[in-house]
Amino acid sequence: MNNKDNYAVILASGTGVRLWPWSTIKKPKQFHDLLGIGKTFIQLTYERLKKIIPVENIFIVTVTDYKEFVKEQIPEFLETNFIFEPRVMNTAACNLLAAMTIQQINPNAKLIISPSDHFVLHEDEFIEKAMIAFENSDDDKLITLGVAPTRPDVNYSYIQFIEQPKAIKKVKSYVDKPDLEFAESFLLSGEFIWNTGILIWSVKSVITAFKEHLPVMYETLGKYFELPKEIQNIKTLKPIYTTLDVTSINKGILEKADNVYVIPTTFGWSDIGTWSAIYEKYKYTGEDQDENQNTLLCNHFSGYNTANNFIYSTEDKAIIIDGLENYVVINSDKGLLICPRSNVQQIKSYVSDLKLQKKGEKYC
Repeated sequence: MNNKDNYAVILASGTGVRLWPWSTIKKPKQFHDLLGIGKTFIQLTYERLKKIIPVENIFIVTVTDYKEFVKEQIPEFLETNFIFEPRVMNTAACNLLAAMTIQQINPNAKLIISPSDHFVLHEDEFIEKAMIAFENSDDDKLITLGVAPTRPDVNYSYIQFIEQPKAIKKVKSYVDKPDLEFAESFLLSGEFIWNTGILIWSVKSVITAFKEHLPVMYETLGKYFELPKEIQNIKTLKPIYTTLDVTSINKGILEKADNVYVIPTTFGWSDIGTWSAIYEKYKYTGEDQDENQNTLLCNHFSGYNTANNFIYSTEDKAIIIDGLENYVVINSDKGLLICPRSNVQQIKSYVSDLKLQKKGEKYC
């Protein structure tokens, strides 16, 4: 295999508002050290991919507002390798933009697509499985990395595969964001795994998939790439890009395609999409737990009749809580959040409401 044909694309346009008040539109979660380990999520993602991809082949898809965060946190990143979205348009659009951009550079390219906000505990296994995916990727396969589900989460994609001795499995069924009843049945069956959202495929295979399943999107964005290279820029892209369908790669391609494959993994994964996901990470590693299973990321805490909470403060203050169970309590200079862990998916709508309030936007 020619390693020079292997490319990485880091998706870093998301706003991560479900992790408010730490993550805000002005500075979203991928640029924060939310785990308190001295590195931000995008730094961890870049360093992980650098172990398998030449640095000159690592690209980042983001919006111009976040360019300086990338440059500050990854000083060695090549400025020529930015792929700017004029506006966040969900994952189908940015995947196609990245594939068509890199196809211009190398039509034989194979891509690993990685969100910028994932946590991977066992990097050695991640590298091993990613390399297996590259070895098996061709013009006919769409490959994803999967992990065993830990709960009936309605925000993930569920994959059922055909059992076979090879590391790479043919996907039998792919269901994106099922309702709770289906998610519970998938978990009970033991036959489904989660899609991590880490995808490996050739530019040819993914572009062929767009031609088949999202032809209007492919034809529309193709008009941009028909422009002379010297005038391809964010200004000429914007009027075209902003007319694309706002749909996910999961719904638009992976649910529909019959050439999807998965490599099951056990590398300790979380997408860090909500405060509950961060809570799960600490429960998994057993870090910062008190005798009542409260996760404490604060300087001083006293609890009474209080258990199974996630308590996080960036400010030097004492926190006293009485009679709270299964909550997240998040304190930052932008705000204070007190929310049942079962409702953390609603934080995005809470922040939307806050933006509509008088002077509320400055806290978002």
